[in-house]
Amino acid sequence: MLSFALRRVRNTAHRFMSTSSPQTDRIIGPVETSIREKLTALLNPAVLSITNDSWQHRHHIAMRDQGGGNGETHFTIHIESDAFKGKNLMQQHRMIYQALSAELKAGLHALSLKTKTPDPTP
Repeated sequence: MLSFALRRVRNTAHRFMSTSSPQTDRIIGPVETSIREKLTALLNPAVLSITNDSWQHRHHIAMRDQGGGNGETHFTIHIESDAFKGKNLMQQHRMIYQALSAELKAGLHALSLKTKTPDPTP
């Protein structure tokens, strides 16, 4: 029972967590906001963590060609959703890529996806 309670607290604390570079003061941009809104509406996630990794890629040729990018080009997304039940990893990732197709066409360059269904309650 304690294990379940701790897991529940962890999930609640991380449900809408966002991180980026080691900075604690940061502005969440329009691309990250759009990602969060679309994935929340589509998948009703138990856990959604979005990390903006763009600062690590600003030196890449593609990003330099865009003037360093807009600071919202690379994200890591960890998402747990019941909507993934019965779907293999490729199908889960396709759901996300389809949902974010407009962002990908507009300059979102790369996603690192960690998808799964929530842990079953004991």
